[in-house]
Amino acid sequence: MENKIVSTSVKYPFQNFYEVIEKNAKHLKNKPIIFEDDIKISHKQLKEYVDSFAKYLELLGIEKDDKVAILMTNSKEFIISFLAIGKLGAVPVPINTFLKRNEIEYILENSDSKILITQEKFKDELNGILHSITNLKKIIWSGDVGSILDVYNLSFEEGLTLKDFEHIKPKATLEDTAVIIYTSGTTGKPKGVMLSYKNIFSNIVNIAKLVPLSHKDRFIVYLPMFHTFTLTATVLLPLYIGAPIVVIKSIFPFSNILKQVLLKRVTIFMGVPEVYNALSKAKLPWYFMWFNKLRAFVSGGAPLPEATLKKMREKFPKVPLLEGYGLSEASPVVSFNRLEKQKPLSVGLPLPDYDVKIVNDELIEVPTGEIGEIIVKGDNIMKGYYKNPEATEQTIINGWLLTGDLGYIDEEGFLYIVDRKKDLIISKGINIYPREIEEEIAKHPAVEAVAVVGKKDEIHGEIPVAFIQLKEDEELTVPELKSFLKDKLANYKIPKHFYFLEELPKNATGKVLKRVLREKLNKGEFDS
Repeated sequence: MENKIVSTSVKYPFQNFYEVIEKNAKHLKNKPIIFEDDIKISHKQLKEYVDSFAKYLELLGIEKDDKVAILMTNSKEFIISFLAIGKLGAVPVPINTFLKRNEIEYILENSDSKILITQEKFKDELNGILHSITNLKKIIWSGDVGSILDVYNLSFEEGLTLKDFEHIKPKATLEDTAVIIYTSGTTGKPKGVMLSYKNIFSNIVNIAKLVPLSHKDRFIVYLPMFHTFTLTATVLLPLYIGAPIVVIKSIFPFSNILKQVLLKRVTIFMGVPEVYNALSKAKLPWYFMWFNKLRAFVSGGAPLPEATLKKMREKFPKVPLLEGYGLSEASPVVSFNRLEKQKPLSVGLPLPDYDVKIVNDELIEVPTGEIGEIIVKGDNIMKGYYKNPEATEQTIINGWLLTGDLGYIDEEGFLYIVDRKKDLIISKGINIYPREIEEEIAKHPAVEAVAVVGKKDEIHGEIPVAFIQLKEDEELTVPELKSFLKDKLANYKIPKHFYFLEELPKNATGKVLKRVLREKLNKGEFDS
């Protein structure tokens, strides 16, 4: 494989995130940076909260490179915690708030977290966890938890009241670990992705080069902050440019998100396909269409169905919907459609400072238009998986990140995602790409969501099987669906079995957990 060297001469204006908020506090002072319900926090106040909470953590013994876990729904407290941990050169470990007790324990233990910062709502879920995890010394609670406070269970709010913190200078540099993000575990036990400050700043700087953004923009954050896409693109990017963040605690009710878009004059709306699917079908009041200040929609996290893209363009003809592609290991954005030119179904051109290639199994580059594995090189590529050198060596080869995604690049350099390499179905030696089948099934008006996976088969090796979630009050039979697909797909691509489920299993960002479906399928759990 030809080893093209990416320029390493990129100059980054900051060493860490604390330097960003320090600059904002100096120049933007009392202008708002966080809106949450009726609360408004200025740049200056944010810095003071971060300074106070960093001192609190220092008094609790947190030092450079220590790990501090955050189990919190979207909130100002999440942002303050994240930045305060980083000021000390310690490493925040955001935890997926949808996980169950044993999964939370696994991450706390695997990450060597010394302190957990959490909220009142997780009180029952975390009962007795200090006794289960030996490396965990204390829990800091936000909210009304007075009854459980003691020397091991401390108050978050108390941590915002300290003074005399001028002696604490930011300790992190570009090469230091800024965060450990645990992957969603769609392919087994989650792995801790170590991202450096350079990794994340590289992503932010590249996005800022492509999209004309300023401190006058306003971002809305309703997707979970523990997810890399949300963290980089809707929390750290706005902080970097000094643009206010409108914090929404939950994606439900969806009407609240639209209300806040209007009331807080949001200009940049980032989401995942599931959100745009809902938005494209929602009956929006005339005053929303008339008075909203939106100037860009951005989609990431999973491939955007063609039907959703078409409906969004019809509904919001003046607001471009730009699809991008990324993964946690790439901080996360790899490619992005430009405002001046976008192609339907493409995830755009690679970001300016990154190299993207399509290779075969021997890691040799394939010709333009041919399908192969997407590999990426640049300052955005993770440091590695925490305490997992073997997985790191399998994923990063000569500085190139093997994404595990299949795609191709057209003659203009635009990238297209075909499927996950692990999801590829090989039937009688022929490659079948589930996404292609899903796209066609999703066009049926009765279908809400669909996932196609491979089932082991003695004759074919594997056969495609479809799992379908219907829209409310809709009905659909297997013969009707087969008839619908007959002229759209080759016979060998039409699923051999169709299963109708009330709901498809999904992770926090709405991505279908195909691993769960595949395991149940091959165990015979769907056989009637």
